[in-house]
Amino acid sequence: MRNPIGRLLDHHPSDLLLRVQAQPVQAQPLQGQPGMPEPGAEPLGEPVPWQLWHQTPATPVMERLENFHWLLLIIMVVICVFVVALMAYTVWRYHERRNPTPSRASHNTVLEVAWTVVPVLILVVIAIPSFRALYYMDRTPEVVDMTMKITGRQWYWDFEYPDQGGFQFSSYIVPDDQLPPGGRRLLEVDNRALVPVGATIRLIITAGDVLHAMAMPSLAIKRDAIPGRLNESWMRIDRPGVYYGQCSEICGTGHGYMPMVIEAVEPERFAAWVNERRADAGLEPVDVAAAVSPLTRSAPDVPPAQTAQVTPADPIQASGAAAGSVAGKE
Repeated sequence: MRNPIGRLLDHHPSDLLLRVQAQPVQAQPLQGQPGMPEPGAEPLGEPVPWQLWHQTPATPVMERLENFHWLLLIIMVVICVFVVALMAYTVWRYHERRNPTPSRASHNTVLEVAWTVVPVLILVVIAIPSFRALYYMDRTPEVVDMTMKITGRQWYWDFEYPDQGGFQFSSYIVPDDQLPPGGRRLLEVDNRALVPVGATIRLIITAGDVLHAMAMPSLAIKRDAIPGRLNESWMRIDRPGVYYGQCSEICGTGHGYMPMVIEAVEPERFAAWVNERRADAGLEPVDVAAAVSPLTRSAPDVPPAQTAQVTPADPIQASGAAAGSVAGKE
């Protein structure tokens, strides 16, 4: 177990430098490693210089939000162009020289109905995809492949994989003096959380001390981590790569030094990584299907008598038997 983060900020003549009490990280080039973009490739999951738009979407939720963003942008541009054009025409057409005798009309039924109905229609056009995207990102799919529990602490993250044997590890920021070549300052960590590409993952997010917040822009994840409470989200990363995030809730002096890195890899590499972690925990290795989709694969070798004890027609009896089974395992 790593030592906790000690004194984070120390005055320096030129700047405030981050001091992290962690085990040394061997510096090695990141370019060319699995999951790292090659030079000149499209950046994934990280900010880039002079960036104006969102990061490249990597999940279905982020793709929907990106499309919704462009819909809103188009509507805003059309409204702004229309209003500016209408104002310019009004100034030109009803200038004192061209219209020395102004109209004294104070009401126009058609115009008043139009400027009431048209904004309502615009709001309806915005509301429909907005609610659909909100519902889609808020509701975890009924069928998921695996669960990952994320716990925010001062000032690092704990990751737990309950469906792959329950192994867990902590992820700390890499200090500047230990940053490997090609590493992202204030974003690199010593332990990346690996997930399989294409797997639907349930996220259980909480905190162990104070309020934190998990923020992964390219994955469209923004959930508060609250002590004593479990918040739920989900993701399905469709593109292999390394995705960077940070804590977005002020949580103390080390708030700005609490990054998070999730790396999406192919199922075979994820299974190998899971077996390495299981070996460290003294567990037996598993195959690719059991590592990637432990919740959707076929049930493990269980005697038929144990699987036929409950009649599915009685949901109350089924839930009671399931609860008893869980209690027995515990």
